[in-house]
Amino acid sequence: MKFKLIPSPKKFENKEKIILRDFLAMERTSLANERTLFSYIRASLYMGIGGVAILEYQGFADFQWLSYIVFGLSLVLIFIGVSDISA
Repeated sequence: MKFKLIPSPKKFENKEKIILRDFLAMERTSLANERTLFSYIRASLYMGIGGVAILEYQGFADFQWLSYIVFGLSLVLIFIGVSDISA
């Protein structure tokens, strides 16, 4: 099975002819799924940047463990986003 970060849209095959409204509804759903994936990626990147900031700031030397938790949550968030869009 080939894993892609951004899956290609599923091609719907319908035996009966679909009308324009139904076709546009399927396109809106596909675009909404892509927008959700990009939101998860954006949130994950922001959390990663926050983790780097906590790790590098000298005043938070006692809270180094917090940066690793933020990095872990960032990875979890990206995996949730990718698995959610491919479902």
